[in-house]
Amino acid sequence: MANSSNSANPPAAPNSDLLQGTLDLLILKTLALEPMHGWGIALRIQQLSKEVLQVGQGSLYPALHRLEYRGWIQSEWAPSENNRRAKFYSLTATGRKQLDAEVESWDRMAAAIALVLGREAEA
Repeated sequence: MANSSNSANPPAAPNSDLLQGTLDLLILKTLALEPMHGWGIALRIQQLSKEVLQVGQGSLYPALHRLEYRGWIQSEWAPSENNRRAKFYSLTATGRKQLDAEVESWDRMAAAIALVLGREAEA
C-alpha cells in the first residue's frame, strides 16, 4: 500500500476515464465542426471540456483508425498551421449519420443514469 504522505507521489488527478465508445462520439462531434489533424482533435476535446478530458495518443490514434475503417471519417495529408505535413481527418456523410445516432444514444444513456442517481434528466 502506498504511503499517501510520500511527497514523491503526485496528487491523484481527477478521474477522467471515458466510457467505452464515448471517445468515438467526442471525435465525431469535434470533426463535425471542421476537419482537423489528430493533435488538434485532442486539444479541441481538452479545451471544450475545460481541461477535464485529456485524450492520449494511445487512445486517440487507434480510435481514428477504427472510425476511418468504418467509413465514418476520412483522411488526407496536408500542411498543418506550422507548415508540417499532417494527416487531417474529416467527417463523412455516413459519419454524420452515425454522430446523430451516437448523440441520441448518449442522451438515452444519460437520462437512464440520471434516473438511477435519483436526479431528473435534463431536457
